[in-house]
Amino acid sequence: MTNAPSRGILTELPNGLKVATHPMPHAKSLFVGVWVNAGARDERDSEAGIAHMLEHIAFKGTKSRTARDIAIEVENVGGDMNAHTGREETAYHMRLLPEHLDMGIDILADILTNPTMPEDEIERERGVIIQEIGQALDEPDDLLHDLFARAAYGEHTLGRPILGSVDNIKAFSRDDLTGFMNRHYGSGQMLVVASGAVDHEDFVRRVEAKLGGLENAENAERITPKWHGGRSIEARDHLEQMHILVGLPAFGAYDERRYALSLFSTILGGGMSSRLFQEVREKRGLCYTIFSYPDLYSDSGHFSIYSGTSAEQVNEMLAVTAEQIVDLADGVSADELERVKTQVRSSMVMSRESVQACGRSLAGQILRLGEPQDDSEILNKYAAVSLADIKSIAADLINGGPPTIAAIGPKADIMSNETFADLLTKGKKA
Repeated sequence: MTNAPSRGILTELPNGLKVATHPMPHAKSLFVGVWVNAGARDERDSEAGIAHMLEHIAFKGTKSRTARDIAIEVENVGGDMNAHTGREETAYHMRLLPEHLDMGIDILADILTNPTMPEDEIERERGVIIQEIGQALDEPDDLLHDLFARAAYGEHTLGRPILGSVDNIKAFSRDDLTGFMNRHYGSGQMLVVASGAVDHEDFVRRVEAKLGGLENAENAERITPKWHGGRSIEARDHLEQMHILVGLPAFGAYDERRYALSLFSTILGGGMSSRLFQEVREKRGLCYTIFSYPDLYSDSGHFSIYSGTSAEQVNEMLAVTAEQIVDLADGVSADELERVKTQVRSSMVMSRESVQACGRSLAGQILRLGEPQDDSEILNKYAAVSLADIKSIAADLINGGPPTIAAIGPKADIMSNETFADLLTKGKKA
């Protein structure tokens, strides 16, 4: 059996369009998508929510297909199509069988270069997005992340909800949508990715035939955010649990410390054997769910811990969380570090069996780092993380800036940001 390459392959067309593949010779299906290097943080102040609305409207008809035609054409061959809008990217993607690759490329090219954006479809989709906003407001997890973003980043575009506001969605016109698309959906701002049963040179030829004439657009001009270390607490007395998110400033996706941060997060809150899960849930029964994760952007980032607990136990949970971070700043054992390295390695290797996971990973590597990353080199970077690196990451987080705290749930006297910061800097124990 031919082994898959350990890194993706990237070609740039004459018009600046990037085309990348991760061939997987054993795969029986493929994942194909287009990533646009523009998301919610690239909106003007009057455009909050427009990147996400455009993602919806793009599927609503082209010069040669109605919205229904698009859906039927994909599903008639057993494919599935979806899209997402992030802070720094918008993506449109499909899962297909290899014999339907031409159709997949044709539809993706069609919706991104020939959308008609019919007024009746725009009006209908307004209602859909307003319902989506309402659903997010009813979901504690979704609302919590919006509260956190505003508290952490203030009026910066990273502090705004990706979905925007109901007033904005009601106000956007067809010209507003086409204006954002014309500014950002150009050849130099797009990346076409395929993973699975695909040949790179053949894929490049097919993409160039459809998108080789696409013109360039504006590159997003991003202003580095200022970390506010704010606080946002919303009382919802009908909720049983206190959902709480605590964050500390970190660094951008380019920083080589990202490997140490990933391992630090796995040790602290990356699974059932993590310190937080064991100390907060298993030993003290303070919550059902607790985990940590880094969120890294092109120029900045943060590290967060999420938990769902009771109003009565929230401060004990926060104190134990601070204690565990301080303990990591004091050091970690060689055995513990090797264990999480094995976890990360296994997770990465297993993810390479999924055509979708490989495609998403490849797109993220190119958008954030400029080129595909070699799997063996990535694993070597993780392997090289030392005990001192973990201690250094913990110290950097503790000393990097004030914490941000966001919570939603029953009324509670949640400890202040300053108290949590003191627990970190003074090393108090719970």
